[in-house]
Amino acid sequence: MQVLASELASYQDEPKQLATGGLGKEALLRLRFEARAERSILAFMERKAPLLVQKALYCDEGMPDTPVVYIITTSGGLVQGDRYTVEFDMRPRARAHVTTQAATKIHEMDANYAAQTQEFLLDDGAYLEYLPEPIIPSRHSRFHSRTRVRIAESATLLYAETLLAGRLHYREGERFQFDVYSSSVSAERPEGAKLFTEKLLIEPEHADVRNIGVMGNFNVFGSVVLLTPREHAAAIQQTMGAQWSRAGEWADGASRLPNDAGLVYRVVAADTQTARERIRAFWKLVRLQVAGCPVANPFPWR
Repeated sequence: MQVLASELASYQDEPKQLATGGLGKEALLRLRFEARAERSILAFMERKAPLLVQKALYCDEGMPDTPVVYIITTSGGLVQGDRYTVEFDMRPRARAHVTTQAATKIHEMDANYAAQTQEFLLDDGAYLEYLPEPIIPSRHSRFHSRTRVRIAESATLLYAETLLAGRLHYREGERFQFDVYSSSVSAERPEGAKLFTEKLLIEPEHADVRNIGVMGNFNVFGSVVLLTPREHAAAIQQTMGAQWSRAGEWADGASRLPNDAGLVYRVVAADTQTARERIRAFWKLVRLQVAGCPVANPFPWR
């Protein structure tokens, strides 16, 4: 079996249950969005269980011409040996908002690891908001995510990853008791010019992220990548400086990415709701600046 990253070298054993990438464990989802007349549509969808999507909805009052798509998994979370692939193809001037129906749960493991590959392709003038619900890693879970983006200079991608410390209220609590969380993001232009590559690797047994200056008492880490034209990134960064709450509930800030790729926004928070609110505040700035549209108020149950 090919080792995707060195941190996974010791987790190559096969599960005693279903084999790695076997039936029901090698999921695939391909989505293509196109601009048609006065709105964008979900023009193509290919899926392989346990991944699927609902019918595109036009329920966003701030951008009523934009399809809202919920990604659903019928498996209840990722288990050892799972291999997921998700691909987004945004055609010229297409818009879309994609999210997930619930948090992504990485279940406890005693063999191998779970992995996902994400591919984003954004043509001229395309606009994609991909804001999935948080990732919750269980004790002794191992998760590897690789995200690759090919984006035109005039396109915009807003992509968020929100990581929880674990199942905080399960039994005695599982705060940073997972084995490996590895996430890499790389981006390039359609002609192949490299923009940046970033990798987040957390191995709590090797380096205690609960130390002051890392996570401390915070339980949620949010990372939002905004790839957008330079003028938009500059305007948003002027508005979003480094901030923190006096009560110590959160801290956040935005920094420029190299090669005029855009911004990266980071937040640490005591709880999921606080992190969600801070990411939403950044999302509002982005949508208003780039698309000229507001973010509607959240539903009462959110």
